[in-house]
Amino acid sequence: MEIGDKLVDFNLKGTDGEFYNKYTYADRTALLIIVTCNHCPYSRAYWNRITKLYNRYEEDNLGILTVNANDASQYPEDSFENMVKLAENLGNTFVYLHDEEQQLVKELGATRTPEAFLFNSKRVLVYRGAIDDSWENEHMVTRVYLEDAIEAALDGLEVDFQEIPAVGCTIKWIPGNEPPVKTN
Repeated sequence: MEIGDKLVDFNLKGTDGEFYNKYTYADRTALLIIVTCNHCPYSRAYWNRITKLYNRYEEDNLGILTVNANDASQYPEDSFENMVKLAENLGNTFVYLHDEEQQLVKELGATRTPEAFLFNSKRVLVYRGAIDDSWENEHMVTRVYLEDAIEAALDGLEVDFQEIPAVGCTIKWIPGNEPPVKTN
């Protein structure tokens, strides 16, 4: 998925037992999808920051969905049951979806966990990539790429930096389900 592309259809089960699709937050000014997982140290380092993003922007009309698509047969910590446990431990603040067949993450073109995809009110991709510039320590962050993009999207403005490469673990693809390798 490239900047300017429209959000694709999906229908995924959340840790709350409900199903979510691209229309779930149709009333929101912007929609943030973060591809993440349970086991990756990069992803774990960002859970607190994602909760803070939710608390900061939920009232500003931002919808947030987190999605785990890792192959649980290779990484049992990423099973749906363990996702439910993590969501409970985090206080079920935001929606955590299971992309068991890896369709949404493949459509998004996600490669890392965590990796953010921000869509504006028309559900056009306006930002993709890193959340900030310091995965190791949230107190050492000097660039808040995603927050800057959210602010612009909520204000109906163009995002200054639309793509910042995500840093994190690779998505754990189901054998034979790997996306084709891009060649330029």
